[in-house]
Amino acid sequence: MQNKNKLTGTPISRIDGIAKVTGKAAYSTDYPVKDLAYAILFKSTIASGTILNIDTSVAEKAPGVLAIITHKNAPKLNVNGGLRGGALLQSAEVEFFGQHIGIVVAETFEQARHASHLVKVEYDKKEPKVDFEKLAPNAVLPKDKEKADAIRGDAKATLSQAAIKVEEVYSTPIEHHHPLEPHATIAEWNGDRVTLYNSSQIVNGAQTSAANTLNIKPEQVRIVSPYIGGGFGSKGGQWANLVLTAVAAKQVNRPVKLALTRQQMVNSVGLRQQNLQKVSLAATQDGKLTALAHEITTHAAIKSEFVEPCGDCSKIMYDTPNSLITYRVVPMNVILPTYTRGPGKSTGSFALESAMDELAYQLKMDPIEFRIKNEPERDPSNGKPWSSRKAVECLRAGAKAFGWEKRKAEPRQNQQGNYLIGYGVAAGTYPAHQRPTSAIVKLNRTGNDVTAIVELAAADLGTGTYTILTQTAADALDLPLKNVKVILGDSDLPPAAGAVGSVGAASYANAVNDACQKITDELIARSGKQFFARPTASQMMLAEKLTEFQTRVDSKPLESAEEYSAHSFNANFAEVAVNRFTGMVRVNRFLAVTGAGTILNPKTARSQIIGGNIWGIGMALTEESILDPRLGNFVTRSFADYHVPSNLDIGEMDAIFIREDDQRANKMGIKGIGEVGIVGVAAAVANAVFNATGKRVRELPITPDKLL
Repeated sequence: MQNKNKLTGTPISRIDGIAKVTGKAAYSTDYPVKDLAYAILFKSTIASGTILNIDTSVAEKAPGVLAIITHKNAPKLNVNGGLRGGALLQSAEVEFFGQHIGIVVAETFEQARHASHLVKVEYDKKEPKVDFEKLAPNAVLPKDKEKADAIRGDAKATLSQAAIKVEEVYSTPIEHHHPLEPHATIAEWNGDRVTLYNSSQIVNGAQTSAANTLNIKPEQVRIVSPYIGGGFGSKGGQWANLVLTAVAAKQVNRPVKLALTRQQMVNSVGLRQQNLQKVSLAATQDGKLTALAHEITTHAAIKSEFVEPCGDCSKIMYDTPNSLITYRVVPMNVILPTYTRGPGKSTGSFALESAMDELAYQLKMDPIEFRIKNEPERDPSNGKPWSSRKAVECLRAGAKAFGWEKRKAEPRQNQQGNYLIGYGVAAGTYPAHQRPTSAIVKLNRTGNDVTAIVELAAADLGTGTYTILTQTAADALDLPLKNVKVILGDSDLPPAAGAVGSVGAASYANAVNDACQKITDELIARSGKQFFARPTASQMMLAEKLTEFQTRVDSKPLESAEEYSAHSFNANFAEVAVNRFTGMVRVNRFLAVTGAGTILNPKTARSQIIGGNIWGIGMALTEESILDPRLGNFVTRSFADYHVPSNLDIGEMDAIFIREDDQRANKMGIKGIGEVGIVGVAAAVANAVFNATGKRVRELPITPDKLL
C-alpha cells in the first residue's frame, strides 16, 4: 500500500493522456445532450456606427430556423455583470467590426449558418478609429490607477546628462490566442437553473459572470469544464458567446450549442494589443545602470479598457537608482484586448531585454555579465526582500549548457555556407502567487484497499493539473497513483482559483496537500490514540476499519507571503541561422533555464516551458494580426494567414530547471511556470539575429524584408 518513493518531483506521464489521445476526454461541445439545437452568431460589417434596421423576415422562413435574436428582441441583460467585451445584443450601437449583432438558432448548424447569410442589415456608418499609429500621438492616461506613472528618482534628468545610453522604440503587433479548441458552449436549462458546458480557465469566475449577466443567482448556474483545449488567457475572462448561448436556449426552450468558427474568434474573444515601447537606459562606463525609463503607448476598446502591464519586468529586473514606467492609451474601434500568455511580461521583456543587449554592445560588455552586474539585492519596485531569486544562477547555468563561450561578440563573424549564425540571450520573470482554493478529499476502503477521490473546481487547460494533483494527493495520503482519482472543472465542486497567471499549480496543490493533511489529522484524532510515528491516512482507515471518511479544506495563502517579493526567473538562449540571400531566420537551438521553485512533475513542466518558448519564437518571427484600416476588420483570420510555428520551423529545444526551495512563497514552494516560459524569448531571438547579421530589428515579427 505504501509509496516507497516520493511521487511529486518525478516525471510521470499525464493521467489524462490516454483519454485525450483516444477521444474519450469530453470538451465543451462533446456532451451528448438530447434534442440539441444549433446557433450561429452573425456580426457587424462596420467598425463604428448604428444599426438602422435588421431585416430577418427571409431568414425566419428558411428551413429549420427556430429563432433569430437581435437587440430588438433580446432579453434585458446586465452589461456590467462581468463578461468581457460587451456585444450582448443590448443596443443598436456598433463599436467594432465583427461585433455580435444577432443569433440564428436552427435544427442543424448548416441551417443556422445558411439563415445567418439571409439577414439584411442597414447601418448609419461612422468613421472608425482603427489606425493605431495615427492615433498614438494623442494617447491619454489609463483609467486604471495601477497604471499610473511609477517614478523613482529622476530618470529623465539622468538620461539627459548621460554619455552612455540607449533610447529606442520597440514595437509589438496585435496577436491572437488561437487555442486549438475554439470557444464553444452548450446551454441546457432545467427550470430556472442552467448548465453551461464551456471551456473556462476560471470555473467559478465564469459561473459568477454568467449569473450576474443573466440576472440570476450564482447557484442557478453550473459550469462544466473538465477539459480545455487551450486558452492562453482568452478563456480566463468569459465573453458574450457564453451568455448568448443561454439566452438562445431559453428562447427556444431546448438545449443549444454555439461554437465560434476560427474566423469568428478574431473579433469575439479578445487579443493581445499592439504596443509601442520607448525604452531608455543609461549606464556608467563600467556597466552600472544609472537610469531606466519604459514608456508604453497602447490601445483599448472604444468604451472599455484593458492595458497589459508591459513595464512589470522593467520595475524589478535590474538595479538602478532612477526609474520611470508610464502607460498611455488610445481608445479604438477594436474588440477589447485581454490577457494573453505572459501578459505584459512577454511583450515588455522584448523591449527591455533588447535594450539591455544594445547597451551591452555599446559598452563592449558580455550581455550576461552586464545583467549580472545590475542584479538587485531587493525588489527595486517596493523594497521587499526576495522570497528567493535565481536569475543569476539561470544565466550562469544556461551559458555553460549552451556553449556561450563560442559566441563571437561582433556581428557577422560566424558563417556556415549561406547562413549567418548568431547567439542571443535574454532574461525574464513572472510573479508567483497562491490564491484561495477549497478541496474535498473522500476516502473509501474495500477490504484492505483504500482509494481516494479529490474534488475541486480547478481547471486543466492542457497543463497537466490532473497529473500533478494526483501525485500530490498520492504522496500526502501514502497511496499508489492508481488509487487516487482527481475530479476538476465543475462549479458544483468546492471553489478554486483559476488556471491563469501561473497561480494554478500553487493554489491547487497546496489546497489538495492541506486537505490530505487535514483528513489524516482528523482520522488520528478520531481514533483517540497516540502514535510514536505519524500514521498515514490509509493506515488509519485500515486500523479503524472505516469504509468511508471525508473532509474539506479552505486553503489560503501564507500571511507572511506578503512580506516578500516572489517571482519565477529565467534565462533564454537562442542560436539562429539567417540566410544571407533570402533573409529567412531559423532558430537552430533554444535553451530555457528556469528557477520556479518546486517542480511537481519535470515532464509536464518541461512541456509547459517548451510550449511557451515555441510561442515566443512565433512572436519573434511570424505572429501578427493585421487590421485593414479602411474597414477595421482583421485580414489575418485563419491559420492560412496567421502564421504560427510548425514542427519543421522549430529546431532543438531544451529546458533546465534550477533547484530552488522557496517556502516563503507558499508551503510547498511552488511558483508556477505556465507564463514565464514565453517571457524573454522574443528578445533572445532578436538579439541572436543582431549577433548574426548586425541588423537590429525593433519591430516584431522579424520578417525577411526587415533583414534584406
